[in-house]
Amino acid sequence: MQYFVTGATGFIGKRLVKKLLARRGSTVYFLMREASQDKLPALLEYWGASPKRAIPVWGDLNAPKLGLSATDLKALKGQIDHAFHLAAVYDLEADEESQIAANIDGTRHFVAVCQALQVGHVHHVSSIAAAGLYEGVFREDMFDEAENLDHAYFMTKHESEKIVRKECKRPWTVYRPAMVVGDSQTGETDKADGPYYFFKPLQRLRQILPPWFPAVGLEGGRVNIVPVDFVVDALDHIAHRVEKGGGCFHLVDPKGYRVGDVLDIFGRAAHGPKMNVFINAALLGFIPKSVTKGLMALAPVRRVKNAIMKDIGVPEDLLQFINYPTRFDCRETTAMLKGSGIACPDLHDYAWRIWDYWERHLDPDLHIDRSLRGACGGKVVLVTGGSSGIGLAAAKKFAEAGAITVICARDEAKLAEAVAEIREFAGAEAQVHAKSADIADPDSCAELVAWLEADFGGVDFLINNAGRSIRRAIENSYDRFHDFERTMQLNYFGCLRVTLGLLPGMAAKRKGHVVNISSIGVLTNAPRFSAYVASKAALDAWTRCAASEYADTGVTFTTINMPLVRTPMIAPTKIYNNVPTLSPEEAADMVAQACIAKPVRIATRLGLTGQVLHAVAPRIAQVVMNTSFRMFPDSDAAKGDKAGKPQLSAEAVALQQMMRGIHF
Repeated sequence: MQYFVTGATGFIGKRLVKKLLARRGSTVYFLMREASQDKLPALLEYWGASPKRAIPVWGDLNAPKLGLSATDLKALKGQIDHAFHLAAVYDLEADEESQIAANIDGTRHFVAVCQALQVGHVHHVSSIAAAGLYEGVFREDMFDEAENLDHAYFMTKHESEKIVRKECKRPWTVYRPAMVVGDSQTGETDKADGPYYFFKPLQRLRQILPPWFPAVGLEGGRVNIVPVDFVVDALDHIAHRVEKGGGCFHLVDPKGYRVGDVLDIFGRAAHGPKMNVFINAALLGFIPKSVTKGLMALAPVRRVKNAIMKDIGVPEDLLQFINYPTRFDCRETTAMLKGSGIACPDLHDYAWRIWDYWERHLDPDLHIDRSLRGACGGKVVLVTGGSSGIGLAAAKKFAEAGAITVICARDEAKLAEAVAEIREFAGAEAQVHAKSADIADPDSCAELVAWLEADFGGVDFLINNAGRSIRRAIENSYDRFHDFERTMQLNYFGCLRVTLGLLPGMAAKRKGHVVNISSIGVLTNAPRFSAYVASKAALDAWTRCAASEYADTGVTFTTINMPLVRTPMIAPTKIYNNVPTLSPEEAADMVAQACIAKPVRIATRLGLTGQVLHAVAPRIAQVVMNTSFRMFPDSDAAKGDKAGKPQLSAEAVALQQMMRGIHF
């Protein structure tokens, strides 16, 4: 038996060729572009076939008669028993022009070749998309009844099938597979589209919520999913049993599942939360299409929609499948497969294999360099307050990762020591630079920015770390207004001076990331830190405004609501010796993560819990915070006393023991 196959290097095609070559005495001729010759050895190895049985025919899908030479046409004429056409564009996101060229023109060229070669039987692999968005059950003997073919993919699949039906003079058979996913036994696939688009949102949901958490799912129309091994087995079996042309077979799952059920099945395969409540997307059907179209014509609405779709990684065109209205009858296929042992497996039984293979091999995050070197290597990073504490620990990490690391602080002697320590940690070849500057002083800050622009062309990453903290109750601050002024001058105005000086350069290059070190106190409204928290809250609010304004410029912002860190800044407050704190190195890891992932905010669970409590039950939150306020007194220094040790009550000591390992 001799075969001719197009699309032999594709997802379904190469598996079908392997199946055909398993037949005794078979020879497969397959269309291949000369530019893809380097793929041939790997294909032959995959098929386990010699070059005498798997023979490339050089040509091009987009050329008349597939670009076959006159010699090949003459040699193959009358020799091909079965010709399979699988070459096509299966991508919903592909532009209309490329889909027309491959799906319509390519099919026409294939049909012309089949007629020139006098092929015994022509097998055209179409798609259930050829039915368009038909309302109801679409049978295997239906074709002209297709409707709502506005989308380029639906239209081109329908038109390509029409070419076979109307123009092919050889016996032909059409096959319409459903959405094809990986192998039901191994999960293996080399493409991730269709239902795979929802895997990343499901993965994120799993990361946020525990498996036992009751989730809300989206209900909609029915979608049909089949594994590639079923499609190949069914196609091979039917093609060799069909006796006359003109038939059509739906290679679909006889069950079919609603969109919500599919999401729930894959969600459970991902060990994510179970969807207990479903919202039917059809409820939105009452909105007239003219109204929806009008809203989408508004630039702000369109931008918000595009941003959401981009964030969750789902193509816009996939939304029309949410209420997919078509179901597919497959009685002819079922009858043809009877007694063969070939049947579409239950999605529940193999969904975990599909998910596992995707997460191990195809998850887009696997192909992104998530290291600090990948994010900052060769980039200019400025760390303010870089001579000690968090700043110094972060600068070490940046220098080790190959960044051009710049640190600034007021004390030149400490800066020199810090540079030496960084080079000792990161290596003598590390690019480390230091500049003495007081960012609370406008002139000093302007000089720093001018130096950065002149010597480095600006910065790629700005770490606003320099800050001042004051722990003092308001009742001890009546005559200390300067506490509020100096914290605001450094923590807020100082950071703004540096950021505003460097932002124009970032915006001009359309890239840059700003990391602002804030405090958990902004989320919990910590007592005794009114001066410090107010200055950091102002910075947080400014950052949120700036992030919105610069969202379309390539400049991004991250706020880190940092928990308590054991740095020189908190050393004078002896009470912290009994409180769980992060090390500077652990805090620097958070800074590194901010530069790698560029999230909007990084915060601890305790901080987020405090924020939620203040939002949901503010009076209770005040009582809780007041209790801690009375439990942990001001230090002697804050009260004006020069000597003495902090005296903790039994309740305070008990609370400390209970919260071991909880960093605040």
